[in-house]
Amino acid sequence: MQPPYDTAAGPPVTLDRRDGPYGEVVLRRRGAADDADAVFEIIANGCFLMDTSDGRSERRLVRAALDALPADRSAPALLIGGLGVGFSLAEAAGEPRWGRIAVVEREAAVVDWHRDGPLAAVSATALADPRTAIVRADLVAHLQEPDGPVYDALCLDIDNGPDWTVTEDNTGLYSPAGLAACAARLAPGGVLAVWSARPSAAFEGSLRNAGFTRVRTEEIAVARGVPDVVHIGIRGA
Repeated sequence: MQPPYDTAAGPPVTLDRRDGPYGEVVLRRRGAADDADAVFEIIANGCFLMDTSDGRSERRLVRAALDALPADRSAPALLIGGLGVGFSLAEAAGEPRWGRIAVVEREAAVVDWHRDGPLAAVSATALADPRTAIVRADLVAHLQEPDGPVYDALCLDIDNGPDWTVTEDNTGLYSPAGLAACAARLAPGGVLAVWSARPSAAFEGSLRNAGFTRVRTEEIAVARGVPDVVHIGIRGA
């Protein structure tokens, strides 16, 4: 996905660059260090993932999942797949109706940037929330663990979408086996919500084929460019 803002202000400044088992991950800043409007962005293997310029679609990912749950479900448990720049976690922690909030993040660098780095401005309050737990793991592998915890909602944002993955291994998340693993981690009536930079009719079909009901795609307008989307499906009883 291309950065959703005007890059004419000048080249970005690289704040951290690390190589790990999944490739290279980079944190960059656009704007001066003392500029309150500076934008931080995460690049993985040369692919722009997300930045702090907007955040409305990452926040909507979590709100859409809560909206799709029965109103009488008490303290629903939430899994967020991908810490990213922290907007989804901040949204979840700001909503008292959520119960436990697990965030699965495989990149140690991303966790460090939130705990001790520039992204703490987004997530410090959410990380301090007693409901929040960071799980350092690969999301695909975590979902496939036997006898894992069950959630009321899975909000997944680890790629630019089902058709545009960051690493080849992530394609398994959107496969029949991956969606079956998601369903197994959901309570009956639970919600699977998947962020994407573009709609995917093929993925809608995959959700239906995997037994999810009330499948729909919600568009979210962003500051620049085409709308982001959230794909939503409900696990049957």
